[in-house]
This record gives sequence, C-alpha cells and structure tokens, in this order.
Amino acid sequence: MTTLIRRMRLSYIFLTFSLSLGIGFFERVASFGINYGQVANNLPAPEKVLELFSYFKITKTRIYDTNPQILNAFANSNIEVIVTIENGILSQLNDPQQALQWVSDHIKPYLPDTKITGIQVGNEIFSDGDISLIQSLVPALVNIHNALAQLGIGSNIQVSTPCSLSVLEQSYPPSAGSFKSEISDIMHQFLDFLSSTKAPFWINAYPYFAYKDAPNEISLDYVLFNPSVGMVDPNTNLHYDNMLYAQVDAVIFAIANMGFNGIEVKVSETGWPSKGDSDEAGATMQNAATYNKNLLRRQIANEGTPLRPRMRLEAYLFALFNEDMKPGPTSERNYGLFEPDESMTYNVGLSAFATISASSTTMSLTSSATNTKAAPKGYQTLFYWIFLYVLTSTLCGSL
Repeated sequence: MTTLIRRMRLSYIFLTFSLSLGIGFFERVASFGINYGQVANNLPAPEKVLELFSYFKITKTRIYDTNPQILNAFANSNIEVIVTIENGILSQLNDPQQALQWVSDHIKPYLPDTKITGIQVGNEIFSDGDISLIQSLVPALVNIHNALAQLGIGSNIQVSTPCSLSVLEQSYPPSAGSFKSEISDIMHQFLDFLSSTKAPFWINAYPYFAYKDAPNEISLDYVLFNPSVGMVDPNTNLHYDNMLYAQVDAVIFAIANMGFNGIEVKVSETGWPSKGDSDEAGATMQNAATYNKNLLRRQIANEGTPLRPRMRLEAYLFALFNEDMKPGPTSERNYGLFEPDESMTYNVGLSAFATISASSTTMSLTSSATNTKAAPKGYQTLFYWIFLYVLTSTLCGSL
C-alpha cells in the first residue's frame, strides 16, 4: 500500500508539473503520421479535416492523390503532406517532359504554402502483377526527381514508392529477409535510386493480415504489442516482442542482402480493423483500440526496431476515417480512427482528455471549431494526454 501511495503521489506531481509546462515537452517528441483516404461519400470537407488535425496536433499525413481541395486547405498550416501519383499514369511519366509537366501542374502551384514533403510514385506497384507497370516505376521515379530539381523545388521533397510485404520471398526469421527473385532486377534499380537520393523505403505492414490467416498459430498478444514471449531470431539473437518490428527488420535485411546499407525503412501504412466479416479473425473494436494505442505509445517513446534501436521507426497509421465506399471485405471499410462525423471510432488512450479546455472542464470527442486553421490554445493534444496516461498508469502499476 505504501508503494502504491508513493507511486500515485509521483504521478500527481509529474502531471501537475507537466501541465504547468504546457505542451512544450511533448512537442519535442516526433509526431507520427496518419493516412487520409477519401474513398467515401460522407467525409467532412478538407477544411474540417484540418481543424481535426490542428485539434489533435497531428502534423503529418499522406493522401492517395494530389487533391487540390486538400492541398489548398492545408496551405499555411503546419501539416506535412505526402502526396501520391496514381498507378494509372505511371507509364506516362516515363517521358521526362510529361513528368516535368506533372510536377509543374500538381506540385509547384502549392509550394511553399503547403508543406509537401514527399511524393509516392504509385502504391504497391510490385504487387500489382502488371509487368509493364513495374518496369515503368524506376524511370518514373527518376523523372519526377529530376523534374523537381529542374524546377528548383526538390530540396525538401523525397520521392519513393510504398511496397507491400508481398515483395518479400521470405520474412521469417527477420534475418532471412529476402526479396522475390522475379522482381530482383528492378528492386535493385529501385534501391540504387533510394540510396543515391537518400529517400526512404516505405513499407505497408499489417500484422493483422498474418493473424487473420493463422489465428491458431500466431499469438494475438504478439501482434497487438501486448506483453508476450515474442520470438528470438536464431541467427542474430535479437528478441522481438511484436510482429511489426520483425516485419520491418525483415525488409532491412532484404535490402542489405541486395548490397545496400543505410537506407531508412519507414512504415507507410499499418493499422487494425475495428469490424470484419465472420471469417476475418481478430477484426474487433477492442483489438483495433489495443493495436493503435500500443503503437502510439511506442511512437511517443521514439522506439526503433531491435536491428536499429537508435533509429526511431516512423509509422503512418491507416487510417484517418472509416471509408464506406472501399470495395472488398467489411474490414476494408473499418480501419478508421475516426468516423466521418469526426467522433473517435474507439478510445486509443485517454479520449476523455482529447479536448480539454483550459477554461472549461467539459469533455468532448468531436471538434466543434469552424472556419479556423488552429484549435484554441487551451486545447491539449491527444498524443500529449496519451503520453501522460501511459506514464502515470505505469507509475501506478495499472497498465
């Protein structure tokens, strides 16, 4: 009892001290990103989404096109935006002049007001199965990169493409990571491009898929970042307490096995569905909340993977909203952290503190600001409160 009281006193002291400092301490922690998909007919306008981002101090997002409404709405804000070139136009960008025209039309008009920090040339190209599309990838990457340089706007924009985990021939154990032989030639060209331009390798990694396919063989705690025995790579003796980090390290090993070192691997998509069909094991609201809460906790802690413990793993959560027009199984329409009405789909931490105002004790989950580009100064960030929640809960021994 004495120990518990001492921990509670320490929690209270730290909480009081943190509030007196405001959010400055938390702002030194790198932000995580979130994917802003738009395959729905009931989403709020981009201006409202900006209010939501400002409200929760989300500063990084990725969109799946170059939607001018979004890029204009995000102008003069602190939001870093990664845009995407649709797969269908990649072949056109094999022509340097076409690539130059694309950048002139879709990127240059929004700079520098909108903070475009990356261009994703296609999405999961290597998994598309279209050989001509795969062969178009590297020339398109090179031409877009050169067009940015030619226009004098490329210094702060990284050019890359997200890959799915299906590019790997082998991913277990992580040290055995290797790319599929049929894409090795173009993958080598792609890695050479990333190495020369210092751009990251982006991976869409979903431990959920592995669990869904083999729920009787894979530990749910392991894929949800919960305490578990985990696994030890027999070749490196590295211990993995969650599947996402094992997946990322498998990609790093695969890159190294092709002769490249120093390319940073980042997670362009990861998430967990809150609802699914009867054959989609694990697709529940509780599991989604647990996965994303634990991921946020590790992002706040600036964790790296066992292979690169000192390099923070940057991850973009999928997704911002539940998107009602996405095809496929029920899970595809239920990855959102938010509902279209801007309420939270589930609690990823202390949602009750998401909108605390310095002048009011009223708590809400939905942004009510209108026609503004920043939330009132009294509002604290969602992630700041998650940080305090995790720390104080740990001190009290309740996590």
